[in-house]
Amino acid sequence: MKKQPTTTAEYMESEAAFQTWVVDYARLRGWLTAHVRDSRGQDATGMPDLVLARAGVVLLIELKAEGGKTTKAQAVWLAASGNHLYRPSDRLELMGLLA
Repeated sequence: MKKQPTTTAEYMESEAAFQTWVVDYARLRGWLTAHVRDSRGQDATGMPDLVLARAGVVLLIELKAEGGKTTKAQAVWLAASGNHLYRPSDRLELMGLLA
């Protein structure tokens, strides 16, 4: 069952604000971070927003605001990589993953 946002801030948080929080938290937990700003026009079209690496583990993470939708190319990348889409309402799950 899809989790619903629990606070007004989660309903209103932009993708950019959420991404800033994710990058800051990941770095605090010792992850190397790389952000793919715009993959349109490149071979990696649809590549997830963030690449995180720590201790031999690499994560490809797509971030969206609560109502944001993935493109077909993003869905292909997510399915192929086995990684996930996270929204502000998934913050606790993401914190556990990055701990």
